[in-house]
Amino acid sequence: MAVKLRLKRMGSKKRPFYRIVAADSRAPRDGKVIDEVGTYNPLNGDVTVKEDKTLDWLSKGAIPTDTVRALLSNKGVLKTFHESKQKKADK
Repeated sequence: MAVKLRLKRMGSKKRPFYRIVAADSRAPRDGKVIDEVGTYNPLNGDVTVKEDKTLDWLSKGAIPTDTVRALLSNKGVLKTFHESKQKKADK
């Protein structure tokens, strides 16, 4: 099972709100999810990320979509992930 970190659309018409979720890549966009790792509100640019859960999923091999990758990069989560990978490789 290939796991992706992607956006799940919530909210009403013309008032989008997204949850950043870990889901099977074959599942529909708003379908069954495995875990919720954050939220994104494009109307005011507010992003919240549960860093520990996100790092756990990335270490398990979850692949973020392009949009989620940009959001995680802006929050500094990907930098933390790459640094932790470097520490493990140096040992």
